[in-house]
Amino acid sequence: MRVLGIDPGSVICGYGVIDVEGSKLTLVEYGVIAVKRRTSSFPERLREIHDRLSAVISRSSPDVCAMEKVFHAKNVLTIVQLAHARGVAMLACAQAGHDPVEYTPMQVKRSVTGRGAAGKEQVQQMVRAILKIEETPQFFDATDALAVAICHAANGKPPTPAKRGGATSKRQAWAEFVKANPAKVRKP
Repeated sequence: MRVLGIDPGSVICGYGVIDVEGSKLTLVEYGVIAVKRRTSSFPERLREIHDRLSAVISRSSPDVCAMEKVFHAKNVLTIVQLAHARGVAMLACAQAGHDPVEYTPMQVKRSVTGRGAAGKEQVQQMVRAILKIEETPQFFDATDALAVAICHAANGKPPTPAKRGGATSKRQAWAEFVKANPAKVRKP
């Protein structure tokens, strides 16, 4: 299974791609999409994030995309801009036929370090150790995205063949569950 982890941001969007074979994790690629804050309008930055993330998805052909859920921020403008960046990242995934799986920052930290309250440096060191990465200038900006991919490898399940071409709707999933488990469903 190939997992694309995304750490969306309105100025820097990190991404990391890993292959998962049983308990073995192999680094495929990682990097950042850095856009210019002062010379680009906000909509132009969002377009650039979308286009460049779409290129990563096209190039790496992931089986599943995972991203971090929105966290609370003190500044309302920051959270709104982050929500927009997450939206364009989700759009890039959806256009490639993937519904991104979302994990909270605590789930990501717990999966990588064993502690949901781990610090950024501890997450960075564990990602580096797990994937056997030597530091590069862009590595630390991509750490959170790789941590999300590792989190999915530890907690997620590979998509079923029916889901690869497009997401199965919740209604279809529920109908399949009812059909397979009639004794577990109460009749009105």
